Amino acid sequence: MCGIVGFHGPDNVVGDMIIGLTALQHRGQDAAGIATFDDSFHLCKGQGLVNDVFKPKHVKKLKGNIGIGHVRYTTQGANDSDLAQPFTTSYPFGLAMVHNGNVINFRDVAKRLHDKYHVLPKTTNDLELIMYTFASELRVKDLDHISVVDIFDAVETTQELVKGAYATITVIAGHGLLAFTDPLAIRPLALGRRDTPNGPVYAFVSESTCFDYLDFEFVENVGPGQAIFIDNNYQVHRKNQYALPKNFCAFEQIYFAREDSVIHGRLVARERVRLGKILARKVVDAGLKPDMVIDVPSSGYFAASGLAEAIGVPYRRALVKNNHMGRSFIVPTQAGREDVVKKKLNPIREFVAGKKVAVVDDSIVRGTTSRRIVRLLREAGASEVYFISSAPPIVSPCIYGIDMAMSTELIAANYTTDEICRYIEADKVIYQDLSDLEELFAEEKGHGGSCFACFSGKYPTGDVTHYLRHIQEERASHRSEKKDKKSVSAKAPAPTEH
Repeated sequence: MCGIVGFHGPDNVVGDMIIGLTALQHRGQDAAGIATFDDSFHLCKGQGLVNDVFKPKHVKKLKGNIGIGHVRYTTQGANDSDLAQPFTTSYPFGLAMVHNGNVINFRDVAKRLHDKYHVLPKTTNDLELIMYTFASELRVKDLDHISVVDIFDAVETTQELVKGAYATITVIAGHGLLAFTDPLAIRPLALGRRDTPNGPVYAFVSESTCFDYLDFEFVENVGPGQAIFIDNNYQVHRKNQYALPKNFCAFEQIYFAREDSVIHGRLVARERVRLGKILARKVVDAGLKPDMVIDVPSSGYFAASGLAEAIGVPYRRALVKNNHMGRSFIVPTQAGREDVVKKKLNPIREFVAGKKVAVVDDSIVRGTTSRRIVRLLREAGASEVYFISSAPPIVSPCIYGIDMAMSTELIAANYTTDEICRYIEADKVIYQDLSDLEELFAEEKGHGGSCFACFSGKYPTGDVTHYLRHIQEERASHRSEKKDKKSVSAKAPAPTEH
């Protein structure tokens, strides 16, 4: 799961891009990157947050009225600066690309690129597979007379060959800005516009909240398999490509997206309140009578407030969050996640001491974070702790861009609810029902809806058994490499001081 932006207008776009990426910082904190174009590409990327990567000296060099940007959350591949996006290639025309998502048939795509086009990707980042597939299909066109139809044809072939979840934005040097999604539109992408005295500025962003900061008007979502191209005259060209019924990731609404974003016509905050209200029936049926409802900041807030309202119990913000510690879920190691939880949450003892507390979190993934929160509340004097998840049990690995690819990491895939309750040391654990979640996010008949694969094991891209095996093998390999590096580092002699 990452955040992407792309801007095309009459003036330099780097300022808007940095603001846009900062608004998407919650989607990735491992690395950030920007590529702009005037007569050539200007590229700046590195590990860390947006404000850490882009210093004033870098901003001055990022010239151009067209550009793309990315904040990275590591899923596929290792976490190092070589894998930070955007990626560029010089032929044809010169391309710069970013993406959000995960390619699941990466071995098949890599083999085809090598066997048919003699292309060898330089990294393990699956963006290269999308970029080189698109570039390979584009270069067989009449490049001296390239048309929008040619560009869309290359996109369609790419979508047919590359399986998985992806929203992409591409600068085609000297021609314009292109965006397209996978045929299921699993990952979000929206188009906006701002009028200026010098002409319109168009932007593609992962979440609509970027438009609020930049005074852009929302135009449309990029739909399943859709391609949108904005040429150098700022004409917008659209084509509905290789499309299937929409299967948008439900976990975006539950956890990843910002509360003030509107995704496919749904305000995230409102949907989370509805999730909390739906949970009220299960709390009442379980015979629970909490003295208060609290949230795990900050993605649990709206669900907690909805639950409190529905059962007539006071809501209190009793866990104080250090906002400078980041999101524990997107920290790449378990030890790191636990360390973040210890440092970023502090209970207000005066609120919880002697009280029966219902604590609402967006989900329970591995269980260790939930256990730490329960312990914090007990140490603060809570008499009983009920742990309530606004998501159903996560029983299957996500292969579409969320870092839960190893099934052994998913506590609900291996234990019953009662066993999970004992493990996290709660008095009661309550999950959202999958049927209620499906009903909440149902779409009009025949138009598809949401992806619930991590809750149901039913993947919208079909049988993914061998893809799961490949992904797990690659993740295991990367973890083994990290252990080897740590071992070598521990054995290495200390440097000599001069």
